Amino acid sequence: MLSEVRAAKLAGQRARIPVRPVIEQSWQRVLRSGVDPDHGFTPGLLASDEVRRRREETPLRHVLPVLREGLLAVADVTHHIMVVADAEGRVLWREGSSPVLRKADGIGFELGADWREDVVGTNGVGTPAVVRRPVQVFAGEHFVRTQTTWTCTGAPITDPRDGRLIGVVDVSGPLETMHPATLAWVSSVAKLAEARLREVHLSSLERLRAVAAPVLARLGGRAVVVDRDGWTAAVTGMPYTSRVALPKSLAAGRRWLPALGACSVEPLAGGWLVRTTDEPVARGATRIVMDLTQPRRWSVTVSGEAGAWSHELSPRHAELLFLLATHRPGLGAARLAEEVFGDPGRTVTVRAEMSRVRRYLGGLLEHRPYRFCEGAEVEVRLPADPRDLLPHSTAPRVREGRVSVSRSATPRA
Repeated sequence: MLSEVRAAKLAGQRARIPVRPVIEQSWQRVLRSGVDPDHGFTPGLLASDEVRRRREETPLRHVLPVLREGLLAVADVTHHIMVVADAEGRVLWREGSSPVLRKADGIGFELGADWREDVVGTNGVGTPAVVRRPVQVFAGEHFVRTQTTWTCTGAPITDPRDGRLIGVVDVSGPLETMHPATLAWVSSVAKLAEARLREVHLSSLERLRAVAAPVLARLGGRAVVVDRDGWTAAVTGMPYTSRVALPKSLAAGRRWLPALGACSVEPLAGGWLVRTTDEPVARGATRIVMDLTQPRRWSVTVSGEAGAWSHELSPRHAELLFLLATHRPGLGAARLAEEVFGDPGRTVTVRAEMSRVRRYLGGLLEHRPYRFCEGAEVEVRLPADPRDLLPHSTAPRVREGRVSVSRSATPRA
């Protein structure tokens, strides 16, 4: 039945049963990317040295024991394989049933292969990376015909420090191995992996705190010690804040940070010592640019007379800031909750997320209602094809934007 539906959709005809929205939206994206549904595309594999380098550098290496313990024992018995790919869709680890591994070789599901959605079609690695949630792809729901004898279930793994996608864990096997509980199983193990990453981060902050203690004891005035991502290890002479927004490429010297103003920045082992100064910094007109042109990586850049800095946005923060940029008078917590979740009662969640956003945008974002400050120039850079706008979002205004917004209508103020 799914094969018939797939054939009808690819032929531009009406299918006799509806396709699941997450799959239909994926097919639409893949069609625009030009993937051949009948033959697909087998991209070149990364060299073994490059696979080894990526393994050594990715935070995913910290969670491999969790993934293996949670997935491999069952996967081998049920004739599945476990695949772990990085944020770019490259397969870095592949373990499990030997016969299934050999079958996977036949469709290019190999170490070093590129399994992004816009390269090999709808699948359990590339599609969860785009929509940022667990997805099961069954049989004819795969876009490329050679993959339709498989069932694949993948879940994204994000970095708890900044919400950035770092990879996807996938459990795949022949069609007959499909089980409806697999999605919940893989999702749960991915959450355990993220919990392990949080433990690793807290341990690194404890080590930095031990380094910072004697340094701060000798200082007067206001100072904070943060890790490379801005998470606070220790403070003196000022209220504690869990995180300080840092530029992407911070260097030692005199800097202006949105949360602290003029500062002196010095390197420490594993982080930075940031000391505030009383010297005023000239502030002219501020320009805020939201870059939503990439399918999975969004950022906000703030520039003015004091310099420029950028911050990578999580999917939820990109969604919230897009809504505020397209509604400059502002939106209250209840209205934002309705726009994002379809439920005006979820104001606690909205307020918590907006509090996190204000940690790096500081006074550039006002509240009651939430809005960009009047003196800021705001620009939103959209994808070349509006249908690629924040593909993970189900917010009504974002869905409308996918249909009606074009580059000529880029919101500005």
